[in-house]
Amino acid sequence: MAGDDGKCAVVEQRPEAEPEDGVPTRLGQAIMLHRAGDREEARNRLAALWQELGPRGDAFHRCALAHYLAGTQDDLRDALDWDLRALAAAEGFVTERPARARPAAAPAGGAPAGGAGPRHPLAALRAFFPALHLNLAADYAGLDRPADAHAQLRRARASVRALADGEHRRRLTAAILRLELRIEGAPGASR
Repeated sequence: MAGDDGKCAVVEQRPEAEPEDGVPTRLGQAIMLHRAGDREEARNRLAALWQELGPRGDAFHRCALAHYLAGTQDDLRDALDWDLRALAAAEGFVTERPARARPAAAPAGGAPAGGAGPRHPLAALRAFFPALHLNLAADYAGLDRPADAHAQLRRARASVRALADGEHRRRLTAAILRLELRIEGAPGASR
């Protein structure tokens, strides 16, 4: 769901069976801490989980972790670094096309079209790309890098077109437009 700052968050869908490593549970606990206002503890737990996974950890988990770590940063440059890591992990995952499916986080808006239940992470990550690009655009806009922000908005717009029509797509499309208006300094655009 897009916030006033143009950033998007992903709502985790509960898998039927928890993976053995417990990463989704621990990620969810840290997210709940952040949403409850304990930004520092959430950041500490997410950073510890990031270190535990390491550079060869599951790319889907790394993408989700980096995405949420970006949201816990106090410095916009640090948020940008984490958002770039999230995008790199997602792009690497899509490129590698893993052989086995695992339960996945669903984009904001709940379950995938066609009913509840886990989805293959590849499909979830493809649905996640518009939010990743939107977050990067918001970072660049906040760092007064409008050319980079516009480039990410173009990528967000292109990837949102691949989503099925629905509430998630409409929210992302509206968030893209709001951020574009904010970057352009349009009257009435929230800052």
